[in-house]
Amino acid sequence: MIKGFKEFLLKNNVLALAVAVIVGGAVGKVVTSLAADIIMPLISPILPGGDWRKASIMIGPAEVKWGSFVGNVIDFLIIAFIVYMMTKALIREKPVIAAPTKCCPRCKESVAIDASRCKFCTSEI
Repeated sequence: MIKGFKEFLLKNNVLALAVAVIVGGAVGKVVTSLAADIIMPLISPILPGGDWRKASIMIGPAEVKWGSFVGNVIDFLIIAFIVYMMTKALIREKPVIAAPTKCCPRCKESVAIDASRCKFCTSEI
């Protein structure tokens, strides 16, 4: 039973997923702190004065807390941008180098550099 469980964990990458969740939670705390403690104090002077996160409007018996919603949207945008920038900095894609080609003189299509016939019009190159 233990052997089967171990095979399940290794086969389905459950351990990698568990590590990713733990690291993701830790990174989430760092990014949230960055947004709340560093970026938001810099943005706050631009936003309307007062405690705008507690702003609400009464619609009949219901209280709509739009300030909290707007604050959470701003927090989300900041966190999403930071995660995007971190991911872009850590994972750099190599540029795709296209295979060298030449142009067919008759149909003007691109063909392989070592081709002796055009694959589109079958003329000799």
